[in-house]
Amino acid sequence: MALLLAVALAACHKEEQAVAGVAQNAVNAEQQAQAAAQSAADLREQQRAALALIPLPTKSVYVDVQEPAAWANPFLTVDADTLNLRITMADANRSPIGKGTMLRPQAARRQQMQLRPADLAQALVALPPAAWRYGRVIAVAESPQASPKDRPKIRRNVEAIIQQLNDLGIVVDEWPTR
Repeated sequence: MALLLAVALAACHKEEQAVAGVAQNAVNAEQQAQAAAQSAADLREQQRAALALIPLPTKSVYVDVQEPAAWANPFLTVDADTLNLRITMADANRSPIGKGTMLRPQAARRQQMQLRPADLAQALVALPPAAWRYGRVIAVAESPQASPKDRPKIRRNVEAIIQQLNDLGIVVDEWPTR
């Protein structure tokens, strides 16, 4: 009987240790999750602060732009899995002589890059202020080449991207699909 009692006490003690170990692991996991959330929030605040250096947009400056090729600010085309970011750099030559001619074509200053949605904020922060001629506004459109079966996924991506841009303090000008 005494032996049975000793075995039962030892088994209970081991169970208590196992429960304590599980509890400690849970506490450690929660602390790691909180640290990760805090670092993500700090990164988002740094990105907001960097973008806050770009002035707010004036809608009267860009409201009459009807063609994507004429849009001077960053233009984002959303696809099922990727984003296409088109930017047009400012003309380094301030002189009006020869502007838009063969010597200084606007298309030569246009750059296009493909991004993952997770990399969008960092890409926008990296843009020079001269790429934001209308202020802190970006055009967003669904990809016109996407297949009809991908449209619901693309729409969800557009909504998530708009939310992400709004969190960064960027005004979104959503363009219709053509």
